Amino acid sequence: MLHLFADPADMQDGLLTITGSEVNHIRNVLRMKPGDELDVSNGTDAKEYRYGIEMMDAEKIVCRLRFVKDSDVELPVKVYLFQGIPKSDKMDLIVQKCVELGVFSVIPVSMERCVAKIEPAKAQKKMQRWQKIAEAAAMQSKRRVIPKVAPPMTMKEAVAFARDNTDVRILPYELMKEDGSTKALLESIRPGSSVSVFIGPEGGFTTEEVAEAKEAGILPVSLGRRILRTETAGMTVLSWLIYILEIS
Repeated sequence: MLHLFADPADMQDGLLTITGSEVNHIRNVLRMKPGDELDVSNGTDAKEYRYGIEMMDAEKIVCRLRFVKDSDVELPVKVYLFQGIPKSDKMDLIVQKCVELGVFSVIPVSMERCVAKIEPAKAQKKMQRWQKIAEAAAMQSKRRVIPKVAPPMTMKEAVAFARDNTDVRILPYELMKEDGSTKALLESIRPGSSVSVFIGPEGGFTTEEVAEAKEAGILPVSLGRRILRTETAGMTVLSWLIYILEIS
């Protein structure tokens, strides 16, 4: 069944009106017809809206609401990924895969060892690109919420946000010894919690950044015996949380 996101403004009085490029996709690519159903999300409330197609022409498709139900697709915790800005197009991959794995928000962070810098003149264009990638990944994975890619922060701003707005705060750090504490910490996280995950850039965190994070209650942890790439570490944490909260 086709899953798509719709603007809540287009979902009024039990009707959904679809316009734009989706009309051609639904009519001519998928060859759907009146009576067929659509699985719709409004991108904000994690509910499933099931619509049936009533009328379609070359300009628009009108659908009528059949039922609404709660969905269990979303990860039961809100994960904020504070990602040290990586080189090249690695951020594209990080946003795409972490959205598929259930991240709630991705925040690019300018850290001391970031080689890549987001120039102010190009920031808006990059944010729009990453947000489109997030929306496409949310649609592909049939999520109910479109994760937000937040504007870039400095490390100081990110640490303050995490301290003031999240319940559990971790910072995977390659110099930490694996002693079982990471597993115990992740297993202590309960549904409904908010979790901050700090991932360093290619060069890792400086000792000063780790110290600053620790002062704000952000705990350095180990992700195992191997050194992970910056684009792998966040996905690893999310995968662990899926296993702990949804599977085990």
